[in-house]
Amino acid sequence: MGDRSGEIANKSLWVSLSNISGVGSQTFYHLLKTFGSPENIYRASYNQLTEIVSAAIASEILRGPVQADIDTLTQWLISPDNHIVTLADAEYPKSLLEISDPPPFLFAKGDLRLLNLPSIAIVGSRNASVQGEKNAEAFARDLSAYGLCIISGLALGIDGAAHRGALSANGATIAVVGTGLDIVYPAKHRDLAHQIAQRGLIISEFALGTPSKPQNFPKRNRIISGLSLGCLVVEANLQSGSQITARLAAEQGREIFAIPGSIHSPMSKGCHQLIKQGAKLVDCLQDITEELKFHTQNPAIAFTADSQPMVATTTEDTGNHLLLNAMGFEAVDLEQLVAASGLTVSEVSSMLMLLELEGKVANLAGGQYQRII
Repeated sequence: MGDRSGEIANKSLWVSLSNISGVGSQTFYHLLKTFGSPENIYRASYNQLTEIVSAAIASEILRGPVQADIDTLTQWLISPDNHIVTLADAEYPKSLLEISDPPPFLFAKGDLRLLNLPSIAIVGSRNASVQGEKNAEAFARDLSAYGLCIISGLALGIDGAAHRGALSANGATIAVVGTGLDIVYPAKHRDLAHQIAQRGLIISEFALGTPSKPQNFPKRNRIISGLSLGCLVVEANLQSGSQITARLAAEQGREIFAIPGSIHSPMSKGCHQLIKQGAKLVDCLQDITEELKFHTQNPAIAFTADSQPMVATTTEDTGNHLLLNAMGFEAVDLEQLVAASGLTVSEVSSMLMLLELEGKVANLAGGQYQRII
């Protein structure tokens, strides 16, 4: 650790300063603008400090960096994959400098080179439908293969699917989290977080040890959108955090994209509202890449949500195709399928079982089924 002692000493000043009660990002910027660096802030006199901050904050600064912060940081930075990237570092993402309140520094775990890649945010509901997760994973996979880094928030549902899609294409992905980087939230994504740390990047503006708090997630959403050229909303209800991310993205001058869905699904209401407000309706890769004016190194890629591989047609395939056509794209029950297809109950039941095993149909709660594109 000897060769990193200077780095740790420098970064500990940034962290200790931000840990002082009342020192948010705006106060931090005012101090930096006045004094130039955390080192100079800690060297300033009481009278100099109170021209910028309250007496209570000035007194805290004059006490010096907290040793416990330095010790925690030193232990965490033992791993060569753990970093703190400050506004003074070349690795700090240029795109975040364009937003109104960029974090003064970021905790990071993984490959810092990803911070300045052209990126797109993919967000949506934690309680996503099977089809929604499939769409998120497919778009993430193909956008990643196209050359874009996939940004999301590691949450359940759409976020997790977006990260998995990027990883499946051996592409780049960044998870922006609302906790300290020594905590994995949600716990169900522990394995996924490990994969992202190994093959991508996880970042947070929150101090080590910060637990999951509701107020953290809207704050982290400005980083998700700020890192990106545009934001794709896959599924969202009208009051979702994804709506917040999309609003922040619009305020930051980013492009907004939304995938439409069933008019009967609450998970489509948010996307439909965004489209009414000017978001671009998306059903294929080109809808996004053309709007972003982003040119891939692999222009042969062309993804559409309903593309299917060509296969030999058999009698069984014909029957399954008939049932899928009768099903449409809404959730339906067995009785409705029998009436719509003209098949018997046993025929429909058998086909449903096969289609479910093939991943073409989802068995929903309440005895309903839904087609998966």
